[in-house]
Amino acid sequence: MAHRFRKIAAIFILCSSTLPFHGQSAPPSPNKSWHDPAEDGLTKQLSSLPEAKYDFDPEKTYTLAELVDLAEQHNPETRFAWQQAKTRAAALGIARSALYPTIAALAVANTTRVRVLLNSAFYRQTYGSFSPEIHLEYLIFDFGGRSGAIDTAKANLLAADLAFNDTHLKIIFQVTSAYYRLLNAIGLRTAAEISLKNAQAVEEDAQARLDHGLATKPDLLEATASTAQAQYDLQSAIGSEEIASGTLATVLGLRPDTILRVQNVDDLKMPGELAESLDAAIDRAFQQRPDLKQQVARLRAADATIKQARSTYFPSLSFNGNGGLSHQYGQQDQDSILPPAYATGEIWDVSLGLKWTLFDGTRREHEIAQAKAERAATQAEIDSLRDEIADQVWAAYSNVRTAFRQQQAAAALVASADQSYSAARESYGYGVRNLLDVVAAQKTLAQASAEDVTARTQLLLQVANLAFRTGDLLAVQPAKTGP
Repeated sequence: MAHRFRKIAAIFILCSSTLPFHGQSAPPSPNKSWHDPAEDGLTKQLSSLPEAKYDFDPEKTYTLAELVDLAEQHNPETRFAWQQAKTRAAALGIARSALYPTIAALAVANTTRVRVLLNSAFYRQTYGSFSPEIHLEYLIFDFGGRSGAIDTAKANLLAADLAFNDTHLKIIFQVTSAYYRLLNAIGLRTAAEISLKNAQAVEEDAQARLDHGLATKPDLLEATASTAQAQYDLQSAIGSEEIASGTLATVLGLRPDTILRVQNVDDLKMPGELAESLDAAIDRAFQQRPDLKQQVARLRAADATIKQARSTYFPSLSFNGNGGLSHQYGQQDQDSILPPAYATGEIWDVSLGLKWTLFDGTRREHEIAQAKAERAATQAEIDSLRDEIADQVWAAYSNVRTAFRQQQAAAALVASADQSYSAARESYGYGVRNLLDVVAAQKTLAQASAEDVTARTQLLLQVANLAFRTGDLLAVQPAKTGP
């Protein structure tokens, strides 16, 4: 019989070894990409995931505030940060639950059959019991262990909320910077279109003067080359505008090819001169920056962790209790002289436990040392971040002042270039200036127009950057209850 069993087992093992296995494995070689049916399964699962619905009107001209609101509602980073904060809130609830007793309902059913010796004979006895009970556990005190855990959870929730705010601050600035870059691209494209029209007008004048014998062929060729250059610059500006539009759409959570209608840069009011000092801006950044506050919250969590670790040096007192009813039944063999019996009654037990760890192989010492080291590291991060914030605000403040001066110079430059171009064309009509002077004036006007647009959008962008570095972008946003 044993020989037959071993033979069957050997056949089973042999057959099992020949079965195909398609489990996931590592790539077979380092020089080729890995492909597996499991990859196809992930692709199918990804395609089946629902896409977030987006309430977007392609015919509407959006302001910056409206675009920021759309991004805050639909950008996945805000939803991720929101869920992280909700996770920390749930962790705080878990920590607080340790302050309350634990109550559980128990129901135990048991049956036993044995043989008992009575006189000179064995009798089979059957016992059955059913006991519904209530079990209660309660930690009476632990010298700060639970309160330390609660304080840690509170600090972690505060840090998560501040990280949520920091995510919104970054999203607001991403939208703002992408918006101003799009306005800059639109303005450069508009300037390029005007430059092309001016070049075409000059070319038409050169053709007309050539037809009447008032210009030479080289003059016409120069004008034609200027028109071709203006056409090239226009196509380059159109491409830059498409890229800027795709960047803004991506920040909003839309497809990059979404057509966005935004305000023109000429419709925006230029900001005035800086009225506050650099020190005031730095101090406000220290008060408002959520990333700095987040580090302070982490410092609180580290203090609470040290408190929790120190509580393990003290004893803890706990209470345990059970109470309920017991239903029991028993009987012997039918030929026994004892009849079956049934009984019921209450049962309970109560205990107090005092636990005091006297030695644990220096585990507690190392836990406290670890918590203190983490607190010192957090303090160092705060000091480093304060220095970094001060440098960021200083650079942003300086860039705003530079942008003001550049915008004023660009406005004067475009006004001067426009007058020069008009005078050159008028003089050319009277035969006082040659075509090369007109083409040069037209190119100067095109460059000045582009620089004026760039200077205005750069001023707006640098002001937004200063508001981002000081946290002002977040301070002016309305409070939200969702992501």
